[in-house]
Amino acid sequence: MLILLRHGRTAANEAGLLQGRLNQDLDDRGQRQARAAAHHLSQIDGGIDAVIASPLKRAQQTAGAFGIPIETDDRWIELSYGVYEGVPHADVPSEVWQTWRNDFSFVPDGGESLSTLDERVRLACDELVERAARQNVVVVSHVSPMKSAVAWALGVDIGIAWNCHLDHASICRIEIRGRRPVLSKFNETFDLEPA
Repeated sequence: MLILLRHGRTAANEAGLLQGRLNQDLDDRGQRQARAAAHHLSQIDGGIDAVIASPLKRAQQTAGAFGIPIETDDRWIELSYGVYEGVPHADVPSEVWQTWRNDFSFVPDGGESLSTLDERVRLACDELVERAARQNVVVVSHVSPMKSAVAWALGVDIGIAWNCHLDHASICRIEIRGRRPVLSKFNETFDLEPA
């Protein structure tokens, strides 16, 4: 199974900033979320065979809670928001949000397009199909790459990203049936403090 896990919370998340490639540590709540996610996922049948993570600190720290070696894959890094990184969501002009929604090839100054992100994530997903058919593989990533992977599993375009929400430290599960991905859980959350 391919298990997608969004990183725990950071100070930028708490402040409502577009984080993108800002390389922040998890805050205290994010650290608790990482531990709780690792505990929650350790209960699945067969356990966790592999953990792959984005190179950003918040993903690496979340992945570290599993206590097994981490494979780093740059394709799972968050979308680069360019000039809008570190900017409060509410301060991004509405016409910029509208352009992002309508044009997947839109690149903010210094940033990356959704279509470029989608291309790299789909390639990473394709390469994991055979492995995830035999093993439980956790990928610790960010909201945009996870939404791209969900779109891949559903056979739709990246536009779905605007119509779904992922909480911090939430889980999406993609089963591999034959060579076909099937989304079995989306935005799964769990008790922050496991018993």
